Amino acid sequence: MKNIYPFKSKVCNEQRRQLMQQEPRLFWLTGLSGSGKSTLALRLEHYLFHQGYKVYLLDGDNIRNGLCQDLSFTEKDRKENVRRVGQVANLLLDAGLVVICAFISPYAAERELVRQIVGSDRFSEVFVSCSLEVCEKRDTKGLYAKARQGIIPNFTGISAPYQAPKQPNITLHTDQESIEESLQKLLTYAEPQLSLQPQMKVAAGV
Repeated sequence: MKNIYPFKSKVCNEQRRQLMQQEPRLFWLTGLSGSGKSTLALRLEHYLFHQGYKVYLLDGDNIRNGLCQDLSFTEKDRKENVRRVGQVANLLLDAGLVVICAFISPYAAERELVRQIVGSDRFSEVFVSCSLEVCEKRDTKGLYAKARQGIIPNFTGISAPYQAPKQPNITLHTDQESIEESLQKLLTYAEPQLSLQPQMKVAAGV
């Protein structure tokens, strides 16, 4: 971009990793509304925090209430919503944090964009798989009923598509297993990736 000159910090990523004593990684939870993304994300954050990890959760509704309150739910704005979140997540990763994102993120291309933004080595796609029928029966926020009535347009699964991940890093079947079972599977996958591998201490920069 013209007249934009990004600077490079004198604190490198390796120094931040050593200070934090953890591997920064993004766990991106995707799935239909009502699939259990936010519940699992909250439980994952709570567990990791109390294990001593420096972790932060970005959730769809919270982001829509602030950073992305100017966006609608059209395909174009959904993609911009996820792009912004990807950039924020990248900054948090660069700071050395473990980041959890819970977003419907219905389009495969937008999830791939996040992977490119943060780097494949720092990105884990978690597919919270739950049938539309079960999600609609739960209807925890009353959104499906409004979507069926036409009150909410562009609603994923009803009047807008959801492109399920073809090769997620892990799939949680929340319509077939309890939240506790799904959480345990997620923890078994996630925690081993966060332990800092023994390395030589990085010398402090000037």
